[in-house]
Amino acid sequence: MSAAACQYAFFITFLLLVNSSHVLCHTKGIRPGRHPGSRYQGNATQTRMIEQQFLRWVRFVGGLRHTVFGAAMNRLFPSYTLTVDKNPAAGDFTTVQSAIDSVPFVNLLRVVIRVNPGVYTEKVTISPLRAFLTIEGAGAERTIIQWGDTAQTPGPNGQPMGTFNSATFAVNAPYFIAKNITFKNTTPVPPPGALGKQAVALRISADTASFWGCKFLGAQDTLYDHLGRHYYKDCYIEGSVDFIFGNGLSLFENKLVWSINLGRVQSCHVHAIAVNYGAVTAQNRMSMLEDTGFSFVNCKVTGSGALYLGRAWGTFSRVVFAYTYMDNIIMPKGWHNWGDPNREMTVFYGQYKCAGPGASFAGRVAWSRELTDEEAKPFISLSFIDGSEWIRV
Repeated sequence: MSAAACQYAFFITFLLLVNSSHVLCHTKGIRPGRHPGSRYQGNATQTRMIEQQFLRWVRFVGGLRHTVFGAAMNRLFPSYTLTVDKNPAAGDFTTVQSAIDSVPFVNLLRVVIRVNPGVYTEKVTISPLRAFLTIEGAGAERTIIQWGDTAQTPGPNGQPMGTFNSATFAVNAPYFIAKNITFKNTTPVPPPGALGKQAVALRISADTASFWGCKFLGAQDTLYDHLGRHYYKDCYIEGSVDFIFGNGLSLFENKLVWSINLGRVQSCHVHAIAVNYGAVTAQNRMSMLEDTGFSFVNCKVTGSGALYLGRAWGTFSRVVFAYTYMDNIIMPKGWHNWGDPNREMTVFYGQYKCAGPGASFAGRVAWSRELTDEEAKPFISLSFIDGSEWIRV
């Protein structure tokens, strides 16, 4: 079979899967629900239009400067690389959003969008069916995507857009990868108790996403880890209140680096910029049947203010810190029940072999846990997020 025939056959198969009413589940059972398949069923004209759009895009990309980057996982044909540069003469596109919009809305192959150094002031959204996209910067210090919406910013209808829509960069499609880039919400740290100041730098609302060497900069509600399984490797996350929040199943870890002078250097860095008080996490697990939660492994927590490790946004909120260095900004109690004592009986908050002046378990609330080796084991490897299924380390 020719390469073109393989592409066409796989494209038709993909459309059938989109139309199917059967939902394919993974072992954790938390994949976000698909959009109703009836959108395409029985509509041959629209199916043909989708096919034609895809083929036009293949021809269009073929005319750009591109390189073969390798096969997308579970895909039959190679990927393309697009380049974004603020100088029109140096890239294929001048904005990140325009590069994303050039990809067909039903995407079937790994597309790498390389973003050259610069500050890109734009609000970016990846639609649900544009899967297999990679956004790769020239280094988190050199490539920055920023915007400044908050929950109280008026939306298109004139009403406040809310936390969900405040994101500078929003991902709604699976198999997303980001490398060596900064996502920033420029809203300054709000005063304590201020309303409507939630300001998301990145929202991930899809399964199987990974972030490598990225920075997430904001104040209140910086990283909205909304839904799905996610992997954060060697990332820097900065904020003040609940700045890692949502109901994802996510692993945050660092690559161990050894220095003769410093010993082990940790690069999974959670940094607080709270004026008075704040919280690192607000995990939103709402049922004991939901297999979600956050795990931080070989990380460090530093910064300013007095910090809770987590607040129980969800009734069954679940967060674990393992092998993590904690500065003296961590409150001795460690955890907050969100003003609801009933949640103390249902949350799962744990520490395992942590170090530093803020890591002492002696003053922790009675409803948190100092984990045993056996209790910690499910949380400290890629198996926590079924990583062997979809991550290539």
